[in-house]
Amino acid sequence: MNTKRLFGRLAAAALFVTAFATASEAQIQPHRVPAYTGKAQARPVRSTTSYSSSSSATDGVKFGIRAGVNVSDWSGDAVNSVMDLADYTNGAITKEMKPGFHAGLYASLPLGPRFAIEPGVSYSEKGTVLTGRIPLEQFDFLNAKVKATARMAYLDIPLLAKGYLTDGFYVFAGPQASVLLSGKARVNASALGFSAFNENFDIKDQFRQVDFSVTGGLGYQFQNGLGLSAGYDYGLSSLDKNNNFDAQNRVIKASVNYSF
Repeated sequence: MNTKRLFGRLAAAALFVTAFATASEAQIQPHRVPAYTGKAQARPVRSTTSYSSSSSATDGVKFGIRAGVNVSDWSGDAVNSVMDLADYTNGAITKEMKPGFHAGLYASLPLGPRFAIEPGVSYSEKGTVLTGRIPLEQFDFLNAKVKATARMAYLDIPLLAKGYLTDGFYVFAGPQASVLLSGKARVNASALGFSAFNENFDIKDQFRQVDFSVTGGLGYQFQNGLGLSAGYDYGLSSLDKNNNFDAQNRVIKASVNYSF
């Protein structure tokens, strides 16, 4: 009888333990993460940086094309003498800036997150314009004037350092060598609205074959490859190879570029 009671108590204890374990599992079960049997899906990752429509030096090596307009002039002692003569003749001689264009290729080589080196080569038109008239009022009715235009064509080879102040916006500066391709002087004389003289002269042999200058400016590069820039070329070399007169190139440039 005692044996039956002992087995009965053991069975009751075992049942109690089983019931307690089942209850414990029932309490813990809602907190378990069920195994996912579907296909894995990529969760969107929120970027810490916003999308930008501009570019920077970290975009890698890029090649591109650039073209735009030039507004050029000469500066120096020879030009100052001409302007002194213009004052002496009461404005009978005037000097104007000559329009032209430039077009070429470049490569942008990044050297850091905000810095790049940009060598290039481009065709560029430079020169100046002088206009003279008869400094006597009694001859004004003739509208007689002489116009001389120096038309110089160069192959510009700049080596620019570019610093990005922000994504897209940059400043640049560097040396530039310009190889003279052609030099022409066009002289036109007219009176009463009719051209009396129009002739072109080859003056290339009178000018230095290589002109050295420094150039600088600023620009903005968009993420889609397009860019805008404006710069200024300050000539350092005297243009006359025989040193008969002192004059240097001065060029304002406005450009549009596209980087591949």
